[in-house]
Amino acid sequence: MRPRLSSELDSLIVKSVALAFALIMPVVLGLSPKIFGDGDVSWHIAAGNWILANGRVPEVDPFSYTMLGHPWVAFEWLSQIIYASAFNAAGYRGLALVVIIALLALHAITFRFLAGRVKPLALVCALVAMDVILASFLFARPHVLVWPVLALWTALLLDCRDKGRTPPLGLALLMVLWVNLHGSFVLGFVIAAAIALDALNAAKWDRAMFLGWLTFGLVALAAAFVNANGVTGVFHPFNVMGLENLAFIQEWEPSIPSVTPAFFAILLFILGLTLRSGVRLALGEILLLMFMLLLAFSQVRHQSWLAIVAPLILAPRLAPGDEAGAEPYFAQKSMRPLGLIIAVAALAMLGVRMALPVQPNDNAGSPRILLANVPASLRSKPVFNEYSFGGPLILAGIRPYIDGRSEMYGDAFVADYMAIQGGDTDRFKRAVRQYGIAWTLLPPNNRLTRMLDASPDWRRIYADKVGVIHVRSSPSTPTETRQKAPVAARYD
Repeated sequence: MRPRLSSELDSLIVKSVALAFALIMPVVLGLSPKIFGDGDVSWHIAAGNWILANGRVPEVDPFSYTMLGHPWVAFEWLSQIIYASAFNAAGYRGLALVVIIALLALHAITFRFLAGRVKPLALVCALVAMDVILASFLFARPHVLVWPVLALWTALLLDCRDKGRTPPLGLALLMVLWVNLHGSFVLGFVIAAAIALDALNAAKWDRAMFLGWLTFGLVALAAAFVNANGVTGVFHPFNVMGLENLAFIQEWEPSIPSVTPAFFAILLFILGLTLRSGVRLALGEILLLMFMLLLAFSQVRHQSWLAIVAPLILAPRLAPGDEAGAEPYFAQKSMRPLGLIIAVAALAMLGVRMALPVQPNDNAGSPRILLANVPASLRSKPVFNEYSFGGPLILAGIRPYIDGRSEMYGDAFVADYMAIQGGDTDRFKRAVRQYGIAWTLLPPNNRLTRMLDASPDWRRIYADKVGVIHVRSSPSTPTETRQKAPVAARYD
């Protein structure tokens, strides 16, 4: 009798830990200042505000001075409205709350799908592995909003496959939301095709089953065209993937262990566990995981998709539970008191933290102090800025030379920019003449920064650990008198 009671107690403890991870970790992760540490956060807010103010999605660039009026596909418009609305309502606390809600939805979907399908300890490990990998990509940007969409899409399709049913057409309409939130909607079709292959193989290619999956795919494809940019919005992700300038952006670089060691450590552990257990996967599962591995290896940013999809496929294979078909842990009678305590603790933690000021760290993605020290007389003049400063400049009402919308600027422009950043004097002088550049906003140890320090045509007027401001000293640009540094603006 005692061993059984001990076993039940151990199971209850592990289930409680799993539930705690599902409810508390999203709050912990979402309240980290790191989520604001990317320059793209700012221009997404600015884009959302532009859409709210104008009542339409922009078709040309309204922000930079180098590409002003140039065609721009704002394919993440719905995410931008969400972030802008949250920011307008509650500042950075609003952004944090949106991220936390997205993470809670992701964890709830993953927990609900795996509970009963896998052993409790395996569920804990799956959540931990997912969070460790996702932590590197946790920013208040559109991709975070589609994490729960990706998990829901995959989980429901897997559930239909396991139960020998064709997916409901209502699920296909989820594609309308996905395509307007983020360009990763294309991945949804790859996942559906792989799962459909396994479902049809299991059904021995039954005609009714085949027609059901085919109809679902066609409805989902039609739903993808219900977006603010029409046909252009559907094909835009392929145009982005074909850009040569992606190699200049860190998140688009190939994955290497020195950059994301946790990803490779988890990957090796799961590979060893799979080989040791002799797990056999279905053909579609193998093809899907290989495809997503290829994406993750080719570009760092795609690791996040694998981190969400892989646990849903592999965890039930590696550690199948003894409670398949049972009600989820949080609904079981034995779990209700502990579940309530954990939920209250998570809400209390969220409430206390949200009551306090939330402000991003001062860094390249949010250079608050640096921007506060830009003299008012320079703000309307053309600036040559570092790539990551572009978004914060836009949010501050200053037109940048370049920002995170690399697909709009194009390969030639980005390549020229990178050459200038590398110290190409001739290209920089040509840009100064072409655009009338009056000042620069650059990192402290940049080659161009050192070149400007040594040039008699440029004068440093402010510097801190994040960046340096130089002003052009020439007959066409009167010498600026140094102003007293303005007080940094409140961001929350």
